[in-house]
Amino acid sequence: MSNYIIGIDQSTQGTKALLVDEGGHLIHRADRSHHQIVNDAGWVSHDPVEIAANVLAVARAVVEETGVNPADIAGIGISNQRETTVAWNRTTGEPLCDAVVWQCARARELCDELAAREGVAELVRDTTGLVLSPYYPAGKMAWILANVPAAAEAAASGELCLGTIDAWVVWTLTGGAEFRCDWSNASRTQLFDLRRGCWSEPVCEAFGIDPACLPQVTDSDGLFGTTDLDGFLPAPVPVHGVLGDSHAALFAQGCHSRGMAKATYGTGSSVMMNVGNEFVASSHGLSSSLAWRMDGVTEYVLEGNVSYAGAVKTWLRDDLELINNPEEVTDLCYAANPASHVYFVPAFTGLGAPHWASDAEGCVFGMTRTTGRAEFVKAADESIAYQIFDVIDAMVEDSGAALAELRVDGGPTRDAYLMQFESDLVGSPIRIASNDEMSGLGAAWACGIALGMYTRDVVDVYGARGIVEPAMPADERAKKIAGWRHAVAATISYTA
Repeated sequence: MSNYIIGIDQSTQGTKALLVDEGGHLIHRADRSHHQIVNDAGWVSHDPVEIAANVLAVARAVVEETGVNPADIAGIGISNQRETTVAWNRTTGEPLCDAVVWQCARARELCDELAAREGVAELVRDTTGLVLSPYYPAGKMAWILANVPAAAEAAASGELCLGTIDAWVVWTLTGGAEFRCDWSNASRTQLFDLRRGCWSEPVCEAFGIDPACLPQVTDSDGLFGTTDLDGFLPAPVPVHGVLGDSHAALFAQGCHSRGMAKATYGTGSSVMMNVGNEFVASSHGLSSSLAWRMDGVTEYVLEGNVSYAGAVKTWLRDDLELINNPEEVTDLCYAANPASHVYFVPAFTGLGAPHWASDAEGCVFGMTRTTGRAEFVKAADESIAYQIFDVIDAMVEDSGAALAELRVDGGPTRDAYLMQFESDLVGSPIRIASNDEMSGLGAAWACGIALGMYTRDVVDVYGARGIVEPAMPADERAKKIAGWRHAVAATISYTA
């Protein structure tokens, strides 16, 4: 009989289950969305109970909709939205409040107060590789403890669980038997000592968090417990292959050795480079983090996140009404005047890595009387590539590892102009994934590898949809990069 893996991809907008066969191929997908809870203050929350119900629902649906025998399910892998934080009671299993989503900055004041204390920001950055920020779970957990009385009471009685979404999904699948998270998710909490590989007591103390409230950190390919999907499977199966979504995509893209990098193009873009077995501190505005720990071996990454990638095209369509759909962008870019030197810096909510200019606002430079719709759309499209180039360039500087190839996935990779321009900027080939389910597949493949169903060669089961080689002359490339950097500097210095 065939054996199948279920890959659960719990993301910001919803939950997907992927059914993957014994050859590593994606057979079917089932989806459920969940509510985005946004209050008048702009706080973003999710209902953990709804997410737990959806996890079980999609896992069952992906089996039922294909007619696969539930007895043929061999294991389950998990990829998850990162940084979103859940608090629940260890005894009852009930959430104590809505989950605080990664996008939510309600802990900003708390983090500002910590930053004002001598040495705290440096301690956090040096220990965890992350800049002190309300973006990360540490601040969110501290906010929950300070503002949710039930959480403080549970902490006092030893009944509080504080975890990222992977820990909540593992808890859900195992019926509360296991309170675990993986190394990749732990590295994004801003509480994990990256060098020592454990929760940092000094950092936890700074945030007022008892490490006893945090999950057991388990190798990403380790055993996280067993599940029968709340009685759906005839016998419990193991849960292996737990990774944050960006890390799972890095794994699925085959970036398993030093210097290999991937960029996922979505609404924003997550750019990651595997920097090997040694921690690399960034001096160029990037986050130092963990790729994963598998087979007892720890691998590190440098990461930079771009807020506006595909969102730039959405803005062109919905707000400026310059296009009817994103597919028009490629043709407009090729139709634009090649001599146009318009630069658009999409700092709608400031600039992130590697610039970290939170007060910056979007700016346009180099417009002339002949600048038209096509030229403006081209500048907007190129801004996506320039932002990712900035991150890749910083990674190369920090790591000392030359980029041999950039592996990419996501909807915007279907834009031929964007892919060629990106390749020209980074100066290396771009390998475009033929499947956009990299996060869920990464988790499923990691699970199958742990169970002995696959080797790591499974990541080659889907060939590249295309490989784009750089073609721009060196002097033209240098001129364009210099123009972009001038535009970014001007954007940062501009104040309304």
